[in-house]
Amino acid sequence: MIDSPAGTAKWDRVPERDDESRHRPTERRLRQLAPAVDAVGVLIPVGLLCAVTQQPQPLLTAVLAGASWLAVGASKNRYSRAEPAGDGAALPVLRDWLTMLGVLAIVCVVARVEVSLQICVLALLPCLALGVARRRLVHRYLVAARRRAQALRRVLIVGEAGTVDVVLAELAHRTDHEYVVVGSCLVGEEAIDSAVPVPARLASDGSTPEAALDGETVLRCAADLDADLVFVAPGRRLPAARIRRLAWALHDGGRNLAILPGLIDVSQHRVRLAKAGGLTVMHIDPAARRGVPVLLKQITDRLGALLLLALLSPVFALVAAAIKLSSAGPVFYWQIRVGQDLRPFRMWKFRTMVVTADRMRAALETSNEHDGAMFKIRRDPRVTPVGRLLRRFSLDELPQLFNVLTGHMSLVGPRPPLPEEVERYDGTELRRLSVKPGLTGLWQVSGRSDLSWDETVALDLSYVDNWSYVRDISVLARTVRAVVDGRGAY
Repeated sequence: MIDSPAGTAKWDRVPERDDESRHRPTERRLRQLAPAVDAVGVLIPVGLLCAVTQQPQPLLTAVLAGASWLAVGASKNRYSRAEPAGDGAALPVLRDWLTMLGVLAIVCVVARVEVSLQICVLALLPCLALGVARRRLVHRYLVAARRRAQALRRVLIVGEAGTVDVVLAELAHRTDHEYVVVGSCLVGEEAIDSAVPVPARLASDGSTPEAALDGETVLRCAADLDADLVFVAPGRRLPAARIRRLAWALHDGGRNLAILPGLIDVSQHRVRLAKAGGLTVMHIDPAARRGVPVLLKQITDRLGALLLLALLSPVFALVAAAIKLSSAGPVFYWQIRVGQDLRPFRMWKFRTMVVTADRMRAALETSNEHDGAMFKIRRDPRVTPVGRLLRRFSLDELPQLFNVLTGHMSLVGPRPPLPEEVERYDGTELRRLSVKPGLTGLWQVSGRSDLSWDETVALDLSYVDNWSYVRDISVLARTVRAVVDGRGAY
C-alpha cells in the first residue's frame, strides 16, 4: 500500500488483489441475475392478470411481454456496467418501459395476439417499479462495497503530469465510484504531486521512434499492475493521432480504454455526442433555466410548501410551545440572507438560541470550527437545550416553508448565505447564487456541517450546473433519511 502525501489522492482504496478477486464473482452474479429478475417481474403479473381478466392467450402474451422487456434492456446495455443506477435510475427505466410498450404493441400485431391495452399497461406497472428498485439496490450494494475497497476497477492513467494530478484529485474526492488508480504512464519527464506509482514514461514528442512503442509500453504497465482499464487524458503532447494509435494497440491487446475529456462535474443528461467529418463533437447543454422543467419546479415549490404547512401545523404548535416554555424570547427568529441574483430577503426559523446570540458571535469567532466563509461551532454555547433538539431533526428550518411560499426560496437549492459570508465570496462561489436557495439541498443530504467549505461549494455548484427536476425529487426523498440520521446537524 502506498501512502500519499498531504493534499494528494487517497490511495488506501487500492484493494488487495485476493480480496478483490473474491468479491468480483458476487458483482458478476448480481449482473447475471438481473435479466432473470426482470423476466419474472413481467411474466408473473402479465400472465396472472391476463388469465384473471380472461384475455386470449395469456401465456403467449406474458412471454412476448417478457421478451420485449429483455430485448429493450439488452439493446441499451442495461445488463452491463453502464446500466442506470442509484438516484438517476428512474428516468432511464421509464424510457425503456415506454419503448417496451411500443415494441410489444408491434409484436402483438405481428403475432395476431389480441389483448386489452388497459389490462396490458396495468400488468406491466410492476416490472417498471421492480426495474427501478433492482437497479437502486444493486447500486447501493456496489457503493457500500467500493467504500470497503471492493468491486473496484484497477485503472492505469496515461497523460501529462499536470493533467494526471487533476484526475487523481477529482477521483479522490469521492469513494462511491468504481475506479481505483494503480499507476500512471506519464508523457514527458515532469514529476507528479501524487504518490501513485509511475512504472514507465512515454516520449514527449509523438513523432519520435520511441512514440511508436506507446502501445507496447502501456500494455506492459497495465499487465504488471493488473489494470483492466486505461484512462487516457489528451493534452498538447498527447494529440488525437497519437491517442488513436494507442487505442489500436490497447484494443488489440485486450485492454479497455476510456478517454477523459477534461470536463469536471458535468451530468450525463447535459452531454450529447455528434459527428462532424472525422471529429466526434461533444455538446454540453446548459442547465434548464426556463421552460416546462422550471415551471414544474415552481409549481412543486408552491404546492409542496402549502401542503407541508397544512400537514405540519400540529408540529408548528408543539415546537412553538416548547420554545416559549423553555426560554425567554420570541418563538420565531429572522435573519437577512442573500438569495438569487444577490437579492436579500428575510429568512424565518424557529429560535434555537438565546436572544443575545447575535451580540455574542464576535466573541466566538476564534472558536469557529468551520473553514471558509461559514460559521459553525459543534457545541455552540448560545444554543438552548430545546434548540439543540430542534437542530438535531432540522425542525428549526420549518418556518422557511413560508419563504418558499412567497418565492424567496425553493424546496431544493443551495444553502442561503449571510451577507457577511457573501462579501468574502470569489467569482466561483458567487455562482451558487444564480438560483434560488433551498430549504434542503445536496449540502443537507450529504453531511451538512461535517463537510468542508470546499466540499459545500462543490456540491452547490454541482446542483447549479446540473439541475434537473428529477434530481430535485431525488434530493427531497433523501432529505427524509438525512433528517432522521441527523449527521452534521448542529
